[in-house]
Amino acid sequence: MSRLDSMINRLVAQRDILNHVAGLIAAVPGPVLELGLGNGRTYSHLREILPDREIFVFERRITAAPSSIPDADHVILGEIRDTLPFCRPRVGGAAALIHADLSNGDPTDDLARRAWLSPMVAELTAPGGIVACGHELDLPSFTPLALPAGIRPGRYFLYCRR
Repeated sequence: MSRLDSMINRLVAQRDILNHVAGLIAAVPGPVLELGLGNGRTYSHLREILPDREIFVFERRITAAPSSIPDADHVILGEIRDTLPFCRPRVGGAAALIHADLSNGDPTDDLARRAWLSPMVAELTAPGGIVACGHELDLPSFTPLALPAGIRPGRYFLYCRR
């Protein structure tokens, strides 16, 4: 498969997963945490499907188009590993959804990220909340969820906090 086809499949899967989890968190209070803004496509989609939720974006440096950048109160700048553990007073409590598409495709990087990211998202997810991640996490107090139909296993990982 070409890299272009792979990217298209990944973006379609990401959209379908976000649409799916929006329904799952309908009754779960709390903000949405978007770990990594990138060019802002996912943030823009989250605004569309969750218009009544506060969405906080974590990014080391903003490079997105102006229309895809949250206001200053909803951007947390710095290394996610450094800022995420201390965000609860600013975001107002546990999150209904944490979305992290941070993988660069390097299995070693993903394993290292899994080690530090897993306990952080576990601490910040509300009961009944969802974590959607582009790589596997170690979340023993969460239930792994099936992916929506048509999404290749291993492309994304979904977890629900018990």
